[in-house]
Amino acid sequence: MKLAQRLFYYLGGFVIGLILLFFFLGGKKASCDYSPTARVLKNIRTKERSFSEQALTNMQSYSIDTADVSSILKKGSVNFSKSNTELDSCRTYFIEGTIKERMVSILIENCDSIAKINTLKVLQ
Repeated sequence: MKLAQRLFYYLGGFVIGLILLFFFLGGKKASCDYSPTARVLKNIRTKERSFSEQALTNMQSYSIDTADVSSILKKGSVNFSKSNTELDSCRTYFIEGTIKERMVSILIENCDSIAKINTLKVLQ
């Protein structure tokens, strides 16, 4: 069998496999959250959120709403060196992201059933 025929059969099977894969996994909400940052952000997004008074005050003064906080929890990055992940009950995470071209940092206390946003600071 010539190299061209082998390549044709290989690519044909590969394309058929991709089509079947997209067919079976296309309707499902499958995600690939394998990095530590992605797992932490997904865990926080699935929980009920509460805001401290300081966070609400800063949100009002900088015109930030809960949709902006949700976008940080989707696209932000967790700074593990400033986070306290050694606690058993409620771990605290320091999350940074951009909202309306401003750098925002959030300190979140992640408990079993609720995620409390303790501080929200605009850095720029």
